[in-house]
Amino acid sequence: MADLRVDVTRADAVLIGGGVASATLAALLAELEPDWDVQVLERLDAVGLESSDGWNNAGTGHSALCELNYTPQDVDGSVSPAKAISINEQFQVSRQYWAHLVDSGAIADPSSFIRTVPHMSFVHGVENVDYLRRRHAALSANPLFDRMEFTTEHGTLARWAPLIAEDRPVTETIAATFSPDGTDVNFGALTRSLFAVAERAGTTVTTGREVTSLRRLGTDWGVMHRDVVTGDVRVIRTPFVFVGAGGNALPLLQKSGIDEIRGFGGFPISGQWLRCTNPEIIARHSAKVYGKAAVGAPPMSVPHLDTRYIDGRQGLLFGPYAGWTPKFLKTGSYTDLFASIRPDNVAQMAAVAPPNLGLMKYLVTEVAATRDKRLEALREYMPSARDEDWELVTAGQRVQVIAPDRKKLGVLQFGTQLITAADGSIGGMLGASPGASTATTIMLELLGKVFPARRDVWAPRIAQMVPSYGTHLSEDPRAAHASLARTAETLGLDHE
Repeated sequence: MADLRVDVTRADAVLIGGGVASATLAALLAELEPDWDVQVLERLDAVGLESSDGWNNAGTGHSALCELNYTPQDVDGSVSPAKAISINEQFQVSRQYWAHLVDSGAIADPSSFIRTVPHMSFVHGVENVDYLRRRHAALSANPLFDRMEFTTEHGTLARWAPLIAEDRPVTETIAATFSPDGTDVNFGALTRSLFAVAERAGTTVTTGREVTSLRRLGTDWGVMHRDVVTGDVRVIRTPFVFVGAGGNALPLLQKSGIDEIRGFGGFPISGQWLRCTNPEIIARHSAKVYGKAAVGAPPMSVPHLDTRYIDGRQGLLFGPYAGWTPKFLKTGSYTDLFASIRPDNVAQMAAVAPPNLGLMKYLVTEVAATRDKRLEALREYMPSARDEDWELVTAGQRVQVIAPDRKKLGVLQFGTQLITAADGSIGGMLGASPGASTATTIMLELLGKVFPARRDVWAPRIAQMVPSYGTHLSEDPRAAHASLARTAETLGLDHE
């Protein structure tokens, strides 16, 4: 690489990608290792513009309060709360870390990225009502969920979410749960705040730089990047690289050549929202109302009528409607998927098709859906919806993980996965939801894996940032309630 005669500089760590994962890691390193030279490279002309952008995700603050896909029903009808509790625990870690940044003065105004918005689940039909009742019973026994309410009454539904109840036949069998502990998170604004924290501590964030190559240079990595406007090429030599580039993380990790990425593939899924344009309707709804996904639908396509706060303004969206494109990023290339197919993952990628025919059928149906069909889906949640009050907008691009499996060759995963090299010199995050909400946990896990010799040194500082880290709030009602109340007060959230 030195033979290319390009400008070569050094850094203690290079973070690729300007999303919430890199921003969280940069802010953590700024406190844990303030003397390190940390460099962040982002391809676009600003940070937080891809999946972290406010309108490119649902901003749910995924805490499993309303997302039914985190509490699947078993064949015997039982509902396990384990995954939901785990995700909520991880979101509490994020809340505590954000509260720490506010307490320390590093972030001045938490309302710029987080607001109280109740989380609801809504279903109709006898079987679904029975399922939601069992779900509520399984979750409300846990201290992280014990403020969740359940109803089958139309009058209560009208009080919680007037738009859901309006014009709905009172004879319809319905059920809903309501959690006052829900939040709306503008991950784009959070990303910018976290990078600002890191930059004030000395981190360098450079936009408009695309990473084109990752090569071993002895015990270091050579990170080659070019200016997307001028074509100017430079190299940073570093002992550690984090790849937090959203859908582009897979191709970059493939370029690194590490053994741990062999066999992994990606399946891109796009999405669209119906966004409300009528201020009077927007003002009448203050909740995130999640339903059950269609058969074969990916978790990111769970329908929801969703209150958002973007740049201080309240908004309302419904969706998402899944689609398909071979791009790995919203601003990516139509060749992304095909370029990611390698000899080591082609069998795994082919193997996922037969078990996921339901998903393929669902995507075809979604792509072919007319506007009338989309409005029909909206009216299942908001019977009074009018066509003229809604516009169609494009949501973010997601790349679901295809993971190698010796028995099945390859399996399609809906979640996030951390990939780290055996020597700890490089790591990356693949997948989608709930990665943004749980980024603090994931980045702390990454740091423990790649810098094992620093764990004991960092432990006291991490305990100050995240008091519950390494424990289980779900097993300690007093600690869980205290943490929820404390973080709510610091972040300006309601906690009556």
